[in-house]
Amino acid sequence: MCHTNVSLFLSLSHPATPTVRSAKGVEVWKSEQQKQQLTFLPDARFTPDQSKSCRAIVYSPDGRFLAWANGSTVQLCRVGAGGWKPIASLPRPKACHLRFSPLSNYLMTWEVYTENPTETPKEKPNLFIYRAETGEEVFSIIQKRHQDWQMHWSCDESIAALLVGGEALFYEHGPSGPGFKQVVKRFGSLRNGGISVAPGPSPPHIGVYMPGTKGAPSMCRLFKYPNLELNQPVASKSFFQADKVDMMWNRKGTGLILMTSTDVDTSGVSYYGKQALHYMTPKGDSCGIQLKAEGPIHDVAWSPKSTEFCVVYGFMPARATLFNLKCDVVYDFEPGNRNSIFYNDFGNLVLFGGFGNLPGYIETWDLPRRKKLASFKAPDTTLLEWHPAGDTFMTATTAPRLRMSNGFKVWHYSGALLGEYDWSGELLEVIWQKYPPGTYKEPAISDEKLVGIVSATPVASKQKYIPPGARGNVTVTASGETIDLRPPIPGLPAGYRSSVQIKTSRKNKKAANKAAAAAAAAVAAVPGNEGEVGGETATVAPPAVSRKAKKNAKNNHVDTGDLTNGNANTTNTKSSGGSSTNDGNGPQKVSPTGDPTKDKKIKAIHKKLKDIKVLKEKHERGETLVHTQVIKMNSESQLMQELEALKVA
Repeated sequence: MCHTNVSLFLSLSHPATPTVRSAKGVEVWKSEQQKQQLTFLPDARFTPDQSKSCRAIVYSPDGRFLAWANGSTVQLCRVGAGGWKPIASLPRPKACHLRFSPLSNYLMTWEVYTENPTETPKEKPNLFIYRAETGEEVFSIIQKRHQDWQMHWSCDESIAALLVGGEALFYEHGPSGPGFKQVVKRFGSLRNGGISVAPGPSPPHIGVYMPGTKGAPSMCRLFKYPNLELNQPVASKSFFQADKVDMMWNRKGTGLILMTSTDVDTSGVSYYGKQALHYMTPKGDSCGIQLKAEGPIHDVAWSPKSTEFCVVYGFMPARATLFNLKCDVVYDFEPGNRNSIFYNDFGNLVLFGGFGNLPGYIETWDLPRRKKLASFKAPDTTLLEWHPAGDTFMTATTAPRLRMSNGFKVWHYSGALLGEYDWSGELLEVIWQKYPPGTYKEPAISDEKLVGIVSATPVASKQKYIPPGARGNVTVTASGETIDLRPPIPGLPAGYRSSVQIKTSRKNKKAANKAAAAAAAAVAAVPGNEGEVGGETATVAPPAVSRKAKKNAKNNHVDTGDLTNGNANTTNTKSSGGSSTNDGNGPQKVSPTGDPTKDKKIKAIHKKLKDIKVLKEKHERGETLVHTQVIKMNSESQLMQELEALKVA
């Protein structure tokens, strides 16, 4: 690992501090550098909660408070330089969702709504709001909605809106506002609808989704608070085929993306329904976002800079496109196996992930330069979160999605693994500690590749699965081809061949004979091995020479080339220079190619092909072959190519 960079990461005034929720309880960990890697140890300043039924954990946006639900109470504590100081223990044993307000002044808890006929009253509040500084309860109400259960706040917390039933309730918390004591504004006709309060300066804009009824289109309208009358929208967008609408504002509140979806696709193209994207602005502009490919919309995310947004869509390999505030295409990323988008807090890095039904593909991109920095895999990832510093991120394998091999890893944007921790048991959630805005500066992005550690997590085998009954009788070649060495029908003798095998053997034999004939014709076509007979080319076969005659010729220094022409009594004569010469009258022994080296190679290849033919016949008879014989069988096509190359050359 690059020692300098890791040291910089750890020497920050606010190092990596993951907070863990598991089947063992809640713990806060700290990171240390040991042997050039990040290691994680429990932070002694935090007293672990050893409850085995923790349902939720959350930091406030500025990192001042930490809250978690342990199944009996909701614990609220203050985070400071001295550690984690308990503030209050809230009596909410059934709480399963927690959330802080934007300025961390309020903590909201929600639990599943239930009725008890034996109690009076039968209906009891299930949404509670507490003051974070003291743990004092300031508001409670019955909220039956599971989706969109929370209070919607403006950035300065002067306006709060809550959708209850089919009505939106507005509360004012300004200097002269009544707070939660009185509902200031109401907006009705929102059954199955939704609201969204824009970030940015106050008074905020309010996005309202009103579902269509009796053939009328659905509609999304933007209002400028407190002008919430139906005839006072600043922008409006209507659309059909929308059972659900997700409203996504950018950080400045200058743009709103609407992702509409239907549960059923009437065209039958997709089993998961149909999706579409629309865009609205408080200035009154609205349009549809045109995508370049058919298929599902996997993810949409705004850049933290609020100047562009990214969409991942289409069938795999999915496309990713960057749009500006006019919905014009700024950049098309190369297609890849991805289904999620993660920006760091500064918007200069974006991460594309392929999780869920994809095996954990990760790509990191430098957005200003439109350059890919790294591409790697983090298998079995169920959770990913950027560190507030913006140059590292964490992946985790958590339950209940995956109950085996739980743990978390910390990565650098260059793809280097900085540290990992294997959790024993079920890990439910891991989150980074939050810090106030301005704590970190935007990181400088470079092309330097850090050398990380090697993960200790076992890698899944890529070998082809072989059933236990076939192991030892099935061989997988280097090219991935599987050869079954077992007899075709168990229990029959080794020499038995089925009609299919016999037919295949005959076909292979014919092909081999044809190849041999072609090779013989190529040899005969060499000059010196053919003669002109009646204007046609005819092959001249040399007379046979007995082995005994060749041996005598060798002992008497007789040229075997002369033996073949009947000149056995002619001896070699030595010149005065000591070199032997032929008489020059008889023809020389002619090689197939004229090159002795190539002739030797051709002869060796023919011998190997002959051996392969014998091995194939053995395999067809059901005889067991060793591994080296199987490899030799697979080299037939390569040998044929080499033979053709030698003939052409």
